[in-house]
Amino acid sequence: MSYKAPVAQIDFILNHVVPFSDLARTDRFAEATPETASAILAEAGKLATNVLAPLNRNGDESPAVLENGRVRTSPGFAQGFRAIAEGGWIGLSADPEHGGMGLPQALNMAVAEMMSGACLALQLNPLLTQGQIEALEHHASDDLKALYLPKLVSGEWSGTMNLTEPGAGSDVGALVTRAEPNGDGTYRITGQKIFITWGDSDVTENVCHAVLARLPDGAKGTRGISLFMVPKLIPDADGRPGVANSLKVVSLEEKMGIHGSPTCVLSFEGATGWLIGEQHKGMAAMFTMMNCARLGVGMQGVGVAEAALQQAVAYARDRNQMGPIIQHPDVRRMLATARAEVFAARAIGLACATAIDLERATNDPVHAARAAFLTPIAKTYGTDVGCRVADIGVQVHGGMGYIEETGAAQYLRDVRITPIYEGTNGIQAMDLVGRKLSDGGDAALRLLDEIADGAKVAQADHPQLANQLWQASETLREATQTLLERDLPLRFAGAVPYLTGFARVLGGLYHLRAAQAGGESHLALARVFNARVLPRHAADLVEAVAGLDDLTGVSDAALAGDFAA
Repeated sequence: MSYKAPVAQIDFILNHVVPFSDLARTDRFAEATPETASAILAEAGKLATNVLAPLNRNGDESPAVLENGRVRTSPGFAQGFRAIAEGGWIGLSADPEHGGMGLPQALNMAVAEMMSGACLALQLNPLLTQGQIEALEHHASDDLKALYLPKLVSGEWSGTMNLTEPGAGSDVGALVTRAEPNGDGTYRITGQKIFITWGDSDVTENVCHAVLARLPDGAKGTRGISLFMVPKLIPDADGRPGVANSLKVVSLEEKMGIHGSPTCVLSFEGATGWLIGEQHKGMAAMFTMMNCARLGVGMQGVGVAEAALQQAVAYARDRNQMGPIIQHPDVRRMLATARAEVFAARAIGLACATAIDLERATNDPVHAARAAFLTPIAKTYGTDVGCRVADIGVQVHGGMGYIEETGAAQYLRDVRITPIYEGTNGIQAMDLVGRKLSDGGDAALRLLDEIADGAKVAQADHPQLANQLWQASETLREATQTLLERDLPLRFAGAVPYLTGFARVLGGLYHLRAAQAGGESHLALARVFNARVLPRHAADLVEAVAGLDDLTGVSDAALAGDFAA
């Protein structure tokens, strides 16, 4: 397997497709000029291509293992992580007060994409650490910030997210992990957490667990949950890793993919913890961490899609069956459609990150609403595209794609988790049609107006593409209005296809902008997207407004295959 970071493609989107250039005109991000951004992307691309990508196979073939209660990581992962940390990449968008660079989240997400394409299993470590940094910056006390943030930003310590329990997955409020006050400002944390990504490792001095637990007076459900910092090694008076905390790694999960990422079952046995934020307000702090991670996971999908597509194209050029198979119409169809979807998913993710940056720089609620609306779309569409393109990669390889030797199957196995973790794509879609439409559709309609305006601007130069996009935006507007008139159960029944349809129409806008700003290649790719991807929005939106009756009409017995009932 070989991978080359798509620096030029990302740079093009930032310069011509999303409003990244607006950031340099704000006080907060005045240093984020196009020249600075290009230089950062180039350096990150070198790291991803030359240092991280060669480790990807190691992670798959030599997974992390648990030995004598400690996790030993895959060959080369410790060195790869040190290169990430020493390059300052973990703190790229973190507050300079604690050692970060304070650069835009858009650049951070671009770097995350390249690292994910190079080695997803390793990139998961800095992704979770960055999410914990965000949560601490927004919610922790000054003392916790001073102790933990410099170590997390530097990569000396790493961070994890501890939500899921054996009986509490998507229903976080069902958790039973408890926290009891010790009387000295600390808490005793007891319970078990599962699916803890990078819950232990040998690549950092300490592992810092952000753990959701319930205090004795905590109400039932999510309203009574608090968040605690529970380090593996308790810092001493000088802030250095000291005595071991009362927690242990019970086991490592054997997974379909991302074998190099140790997924731990953790047992907290009266472990010492410190409150992050206010009592019973833990979900607010955790959502800060999760929102950062959700966009990052969307970019993971894009990164793996890019890597899988690069390999598929290389194979199609070399594989000769009555000529190079890249010239065969059906193979050409698969590769061109995949490239068009990767572009759209990347642009959506970077547009979301830029909206986050603009809100931070201006405090404009319009940017905040846009960022919130785009986050579930970026997460879902990015990861769905990751799975589709990795699957196409296997198909292009033919029988050799099913043979582990080529590495094509690893991309599919690795990326398949991304539509599941950090909130399943179904939950993301329900959030979109529920919470994100609770403003009466204002954020959605603003985006739809922007799409329609973009089509009008392009009418003179690209009338066919513009007309197709405008019509699609009107269909999407009608579906949005229909959902706004319905109660939540009816919205939820069509949530996933609505989100997918919205993503495809957004992708049409970003392709149209690229066609206007780029050369013949971008125009050709926009034509592919409009001919083969954009039309699917119509079917998506028919399903989005189909309602519930057909679903509830199928009995549980019939779903199980018993049609006699």
